[in-house]
Amino acid sequence: MPDTRLHPGLKVALDVGPLVLFFAANAKLGIFAATATFMVAVLAALAVSWVLTRHLPLMPVVSAVIVVVFGGLTLVLHDETFIKLKPTLIYLLFATVLAVGLWRDRPLLALVFDTVLDLTDEGWRRLTLRWAVFFAVMAVVNELVWRTQSTDFWVNFKLFGFVPLTFAFALLQVRLLSHHSRAEQAAGEAAPPAAEAPQPPPPPPPRQP
Repeated sequence: MPDTRLHPGLKVALDVGPLVLFFAANAKLGIFAATATFMVAVLAALAVSWVLTRHLPLMPVVSAVIVVVFGGLTLVLHDETFIKLKPTLIYLLFATVLAVGLWRDRPLLALVFDTVLDLTDEGWRRLTLRWAVFFAVMAVVNELVWRTQSTDFWVNFKLFGFVPLTFAFALLQVRLLSHHSRAEQAAGEAAPPAAEAPQPPPPPPPRQP
């Protein structure tokens, strides 16, 4: 049975590769050729992931569907607005899904990453809340960028803004992951209690007059 986990380096390449091609195609051929390139690259990345693991994670599939729909609208209507709206909708969708799961006391990140991370219930809740807020903020940032800046600036920001921000935010969660790891807590509970420091002798009673 194939391993359902990709090598971390390959996973990053499949996630970021389509964005790199989108950036390169936009620089050489313009936004509409870049949109078509992006659509093909996203689908190719999914195909490679399926061939290697016989498994497709839910979030990349949802992202690919939105890319194809909004990329198709961009090409058919010759209107770049649709491809610019795509990140906003993806971020809002992820934020909403995570928030609803949290509201129903079912942190959905626990279902997605339970084979990778082993956190306490409180850890999953906090991690889910943080990512929901992050995705909501990123949706706002995307709206601000594409509505106030040029298309070339927005394309550059997708690669050199969104990607580093996402990696930086993920790294900032390391302390939470460590603090709420079940293995760390189990090790702490199993450790023998520290020996109590010897108490100093009581002071002598005052001399009676």
